[in-house]
Parts: sequence; structure tokens; C-alpha cells
Amino acid sequence: MVSYLTAAGHRLEYAWLGPDSDEAPTLVFLHEGLGSLATWKDFPNEVAAATSCGAFLYSRWGYGKSDPRIGPCNEHYLRDEALTALPEVLSNMKIQQPILIGHSDGASLALIYAGANSNDVRGLILEAPHVFVEDITLAGIKRAGQLYKSTGLPQRLARYHGDRPDVVFQNWYSTWTRADFRKWNIEDSLSAICCPLLIIQGEDDEYGTIKQVDAIRTQVSGSVEVQMLPDCGHAPHRDQREVTINAIIRFVRDLI
Repeated sequence: MVSYLTAAGHRLEYAWLGPDSDEAPTLVFLHEGLGSLATWKDFPNEVAAATSCGAFLYSRWGYGKSDPRIGPCNEHYLRDEALTALPEVLSNMKIQQPILIGHSDGASLALIYAGANSNDVRGLILEAPHVFVEDITLAGIKRAGQLYKSTGLPQRLARYHGDRPDVVFQNWYSTWTRADFRKWNIEDSLSAICCPLLIIQGEDDEYGTIKQVDAIRTQVSGSVEVQMLPDCGHAPHRDQREVTINAIIRFVRDLI
């Protein structure tokens, strides 16, 4: 059941699954740049059931049924979310020592949060993370802009964002394609991260390459497991669901 909380001055929708045991950690799911709580579909349920962990997921400000955001984000929007909104969300829900599961933008959030609060994180599971902007990133986003004009992408986004698909898409698109955003980089968060990490990266990711994985692997202090998946694009939990779930189950069981 979807409920609401307030964090960083905004009303956010969330869903809580479990936990089945007070001893098990909570899996916190952080969605991608055009995503929401609902775009995860039944993936969190399956992971939570397989690991006997609770699962918590929410839609960030401007997404899903959370408060709308008017106008494009600034270059600090991911840091603001990771260092202001996410800590309030976790505090409000009394979630301690979470395992953060982030996809794309959500993976960046997880890294920034862990860089500032490494001792408060049990582990990180990162799907298609990005820590800087590559040429392929911009090419993929510009291609998405063309698809938004010529395909049913607006209708698909409307399933998750109601009457706001244009606002959600344009905020994302205009932020990432702005000239000054080309310098966006969060590598300064990596060296302080000492918890274990699992990185899951599609070999055919249209928004990033193994350079993102290598930057994380070589700069964090914690142990790093990497799963490079063939025949997989930007969303491993959709493109290679079974392999992704199995990798997450093994990683979580080792942590608990």
C-alpha cells in the first residue's frame, strides 16, 4: 500500500514491504531519472521475499505521486537529494544500516549518501551507476529526446507520473543536456565509501560504459563485486532479471 511522508519540505509517496524479521536489514530502492516507486513493479517484492529482508521504496520529489517539481533541476540536484532528502526519509522511517539498491540516478544517490555516511550503510547494490558524464551518456539522452517526440514514450511515462509526463521528461532532459552539466562528477564521494558494493552493469548500456564501473572499483575502500551482463542495456533488473536477482540474493545473504 502506498503512503506518504514529508522530507526536505516535500510530500513523497512511499511503500513499505516487511520487514519479515527485526534482525534483517532493510533494502532501500532508489529509482532512475525517469522512474518512480511504481516503475520497479514487482522486483522489490521478489528480492525482499528471497532475502527475508524488508523493502522500502519511494518516489523522489517531482516523480510519481510525490509533490511536483516545476522547472529543471540544478547541477546539484542529486547531491541535494542524497544529502538532504534521503537522510530525512531514512530518519522518518527509522531505517538504520540500510542496504541501498540504486538504479542509474538512484545508484548515484546511493554513492553520494554512502560517501557522507559510510558507517551507516550495510552495503550498496548499484545498477548502471554513473559518476561522471560520458559522450555516450549525452548521446543516449538526446536519442531519448527524439523518441519522446516520435514514439509512445509520453504515454508510457504517464502510467507512472499521471498528468506530468512532459514535465518529468523535460526536467530530466534539459538538466542533463545543459552545457554546464557536462562537468558533473561525484568521484569525490568515492574514497570514503568502505561498505561492500555490488555493481551490475549491462554491456550494451546506452547511457554509460565500463569506465563508470572502473572509476568506482578503483576509488572506493570497500570490497567490490562486479557483474558485467551481456545482452543487457541500462536496466539489468528488466533486461536480465533472473541473473540480476540471483546476484543480489547472493550479495545480501553474505552481508547478513
